[in-house]
Amino acid sequence: MTSTTYSEPHVRGSDYASLSREIRAAGLLDRRRGYYLIRIVLNLAVFAAGCVAFVAIGDSWWQLLMAVFFAVMFTQLSFIGHDAGHKQIFRARRANDVVGYLHGGLVGLSYDWWVGKHSRHHANPNHEDNDPDLDIPALAFTRSQGLNKRGFTLWMAKHQAYLFFPLLLAEGLNLHWNGIQHVWHLRRKPRVLEATVLVAHMVIYLTAVFVVLSPLTGLVFIAVHQGLWGVYMGCSFAPNHKGMPTLAAGHQLDFLRKQVLTSRNVRGSRHVDFILGGLNYQVEHHLFPSMPRPNLRRAQALVQAFCVRHGIDYTQCGLMRSYTHVLQHLHAVGAPLRQRGRPRDPSTA
Repeated sequence: MTSTTYSEPHVRGSDYASLSREIRAAGLLDRRRGYYLIRIVLNLAVFAAGCVAFVAIGDSWWQLLMAVFFAVMFTQLSFIGHDAGHKQIFRARRANDVVGYLHGGLVGLSYDWWVGKHSRHHANPNHEDNDPDLDIPALAFTRSQGLNKRGFTLWMAKHQAYLFFPLLLAEGLNLHWNGIQHVWHLRRKPRVLEATVLVAHMVIYLTAVFVVLSPLTGLVFIAVHQGLWGVYMGCSFAPNHKGMPTLAAGHQLDFLRKQVLTSRNVRGSRHVDFILGGLNYQVEHHLFPSMPRPNLRRAQALVQAFCVRHGIDYTQCGLMRSYTHVLQHLHAVGAPLRQRGRPRDPSTA
């Protein structure tokens, strides 16, 4: 499956206003504070129980099972931080930020960095120049990105379909590192708060690991925990846009079509909703970022029906199929790079 680059004009802004009225009339933009209160309390209780179990088990290779547990919990806590960043929990920014900074601290993520990066992604989904989620040095999501690869990154882009999941093992550490870099260069008010939160997380995390575990067991625990956290995070976000149409500079798609045509839903039961933190309703989430997570399932039927009536392509598939689309797209983009010699850029011919 290869992506399409859209650049043709297609402006019909009133369609989104019509859909918004339909969604608002159904009460789907109303906050669900009770849901989030239960979700947050349960998450924190399970996380605290895991910390107690970690100490109780002591220096044992059974701790690798706890590493898997904490990888799952770190992702579930990150989902709450994601929702807070979109103001899905409370209407007031400050209340959401309190929740966001708390959960960012628990997993060692810079909440300020995440909100900024993710907001740019929502404003320009799958835009080859402006979407930060397409700006990954080791991967090429469009042919033009592949033409700009050199050296080791070129080799990686050639074989990116095979390297994609192994690369996700480093995503957890990459998230930590991006947060550290962001705070280091930050010159705004949250810098002290962010620095305090990240340092506290690092000190508590490393102290707990190496006080309870021997050095070798501790290092293996960290590798398994951080690696699986990265895989879980990557597998939660990758199906949403990778392999969907990309946008080029100068495109004139309206907001509705820009969000729908570049997003992919993952079909499934409420178990899929839980595993992917509601991100499986990516079309609805991009159209209404502040919509509370539990309302997305109900909104999906309305949005899909609206798109059918207006002749707008609406994409959804199963979870495993979504990963197949991602890998097929990466393999197709890397194909010209695997040919003998470096492909020529037509613009220089």
